[in-house]
Parts: sequence; structure tokens; C-alpha cells
Amino acid sequence: MENPAQNKAFPVSWDMFHRDSRALAWRLSSEGQWRAIVCITRGGLVPAGIVARELGIRTIETVCIASYHDYDNQGELKVIKPIDPKVIDLESGEGSGVLVIDDLVDTGKTMMIVREMLPKAHFATVYAKPQGAPMVDTFITEVSQDTWIYFPWDMGWQFQPPLSKDTAG
Repeated sequence: MENPAQNKAFPVSWDMFHRDSRALAWRLSSEGQWRAIVCITRGGLVPAGIVARELGIRTIETVCIASYHDYDNQGELKVIKPIDPKVIDLESGEGSGVLVIDDLVDTGKTMMIVREMLPKAHFATVYAKPQGAPMVDTFITEVSQDTWIYFPWDMGWQFQPPLSKDTAG
């Protein structure tokens, strides 16, 4: 079954994603002193690495939550790997001083689960959709709820048809 959001495509190149992730790091640099990053896998791995490099953060932890099981439809959320208690307990036991990084907040359901684990953490994403945007503290670019973002790790080099069906070769 085709996802209607795929009709509004937002392809993101590696260069664009790197630039936007660095912009996120720049914005976060004035938000506080960060002791650790928790990235939401898998999408949060790349921006977390870029933010960690830019801000000099050495402690990077993952929380593994699966929500897109077939790339088209968001299904039931499953915590595959929780956050290491040592990271949760860094300062307050509730995530103070911790950045939570993901590539995108869509509906906000994943963020709600992680917020329960780290209520005092700072949540940041590169991209945000309106329904999920209230669940994050910082993001760089907002896209409409009915847009499907094609991340560079999901794409290969291939022909892209023109938007207009009336365009003749």
C-alpha cells in the first residue's frame, strides 16, 4: 500500500543533511553544557555523530525503537534496546545534561516514549512535522505532515521523473 505522504517527496542529499545537522549543533551549542547524547536509532545515528563532533561530546548512547516496519506505515512502537542507566543517572537521574537526537520527529510517539525515560533531557531533531514538533525542544526545518522525507541512506542514484506528466522528452 502506497503511503499518501510519499506523494509529497522531500529528498535530502548527504550535503544537505550534513549542513542541516551542523546547523542543529550550532543551535544546540548555546542551549547548555551537554554531558552525553542519546541517539534514537537508526535515523538519529548520523546527526548524533555530527553533533557530537561539533560540540565535543564523547559519550554517545543509543535507544533502539522501531516504528516503521515496512517503510510505508508507522506501526506499533517497540523498544528494542533501552538507554543505559549510567547515562540516565549522569546528573539528576532524569536526563539533565543529555541531548536526545533523531533525524525526524513525525507524530511524536517515539519522542513520548523516550521522554518518559529522560524527562529532563533536551530533545532535538533535524526535521520536524507539525504533529510531532511540540515534542522536541529544538529542530532545524519543518516540513508538512503529508511530506515523506527521503534520507540519503535510503536512496541510490537513479532517474527522477519530472513533476509534470505533460513534459515530453
